[in-house]
Amino acid sequence: MTRTALFSPVEIVDGARERGIVLIGDHARNAVPDEYGNLGLPAAEFERHIAYDIGVEWVTRRLAALIGAPAVLAGFSRLLIDPNRGEDDPTLIRQLYDGTVITGNYPISAQERARRLDRFYRPYHDAVAAMTASVAAASGRAPFIISIHSFTPAMQGRRRPWHVGILWDSDDRAVKPVLEALRADPDLVVGDNEPYDGALRGDTMFRHAIVNGYAHLLIELRQDLIATEVGAARWAERLAPILDAVDRRDDIHQVKQFGSRTGPVSQGAST
Repeated sequence: MTRTALFSPVEIVDGARERGIVLIGDHARNAVPDEYGNLGLPAAEFERHIAYDIGVEWVTRRLAALIGAPAVLAGFSRLLIDPNRGEDDPTLIRQLYDGTVITGNYPISAQERARRLDRFYRPYHDAVAAMTASVAAASGRAPFIISIHSFTPAMQGRRRPWHVGILWDSDDRAVKPVLEALRADPDLVVGDNEPYDGALRGDTMFRHAIVNGYAHLLIELRQDLIATEVGAARWAERLAPILDAVDRRDDIHQVKQFGSRTGPVSQGAST
């Protein structure tokens, strides 16, 4: 786990905003401000997937460099508060995660919950919103939003065979061509809404893409494949030409409303 004297809830990786693409890393970091210590956990727990998405920061940075697009990275561990959840989601601040009790989160007062929302969660989402607005203004068109995540090779005793999964709700504009391109490689096992379902009300894609009608997708990479900087770079280099080709499609930079499988969507709403 990394610590710095000045703790920022977000980092911007700059790129050509006129490119019309925004990269997002919700779970890129495992950092916690000094005042929270280790949330009552052994330091080793912060090297596990419960604290962050292993390899995602490397992949996102390399991908940003390859395609020349800006990225927004959350600067805090998901154990502090999970930026990829709605504010009313019961897993927003976890007290138990994959067998580990997070004692620093149990019990948690309403005041502390509000403090974490104000100090970490909302500044991150404000930065994502500002970046999408800036990219839209610079490019003169609707941005294409790409979120990078990673998943464990096994969970709760079950092996996960996929090398990569594409998560989505109802807008398939970017999803179909990316799935097709990845499945063209016979050596890859590619998941469609695996290992998770991409319909999650209030998550980052819901807040910043679905309600605005922006084309988007969430890419899940298996962690053992990107656990080194070399492996992460290989996957970024695999994804870059695929995403570049999708970005050139006529409908990717148009505002289109597809709704959500989670329920009605009010344009411009975030919850």
